[in-house]
Amino acid sequence: MSTQRGRLTRAQRRALDTLLPAYELGAHPFPRQAPLGIEIGFGMGEALEQWALAQPDWNLLGIEIYPSGVGALLNRIAQAGTDNVRVAMDRAEVVLEEQLAAGSVREFRVLFPDPWPKKRHHKRRLLQPAFISMLAERLEPGGALYVATDWAPYAEWALENLSAEPLLMNASQGFSARDDRRLVTKFEARGQRLGHDIFDLCFTRRSETS
Repeated sequence: MSTQRGRLTRAQRRALDTLLPAYELGAHPFPRQAPLGIEIGFGMGEALEQWALAQPDWNLLGIEIYPSGVGALLNRIAQAGTDNVRVAMDRAEVVLEEQLAAGSVREFRVLFPDPWPKKRHHKRRLLQPAFISMLAERLEPGGALYVATDWAPYAEWALENLSAEPLLMNASQGFSARDDRRLVTKFEARGQRLGHDIFDLCFTRRSETS
């Protein structure tokens, strides 16, 4: 969830200055052909770092607009010595449109996006129908889109929008079982402390023949 809007720490600012040129997707593309996984709105990068360590044979891209989160992730992956992560510090729709080809992505993860609970703010929610179409077009056949949220109204809203996308197919009947591959993020842990249910969704890209 991308809510890291505060001031940069000194370490985060230093990471942006010294590490971003080596990890930014546009300037430093992946050196190998491999399955591509993308986390949109990676916050401070804990889950993306864990994904990189768990699947070193994948190329992973993190998309985040807040510099503090990007700086935190850069420090994490540099300290861990992972070489399979790249970063795009821009709005997700811009990155998808300008830097990602159709059918190029094996897996998208959208973990605990901002639910924008007030009705007048619903237009700011990430998983709008047009954006879902962009995600679906960039998935390879059989590729997966995973979503997790602890906000029940947002979960129902996302389920409705995802179910309406003709290129996608729900991998479950309604909500999915929790994906044990992903780290429990601080937003998930906070939701659990507050007594919130956690909702997982998994949709896959239909094959050309389905």
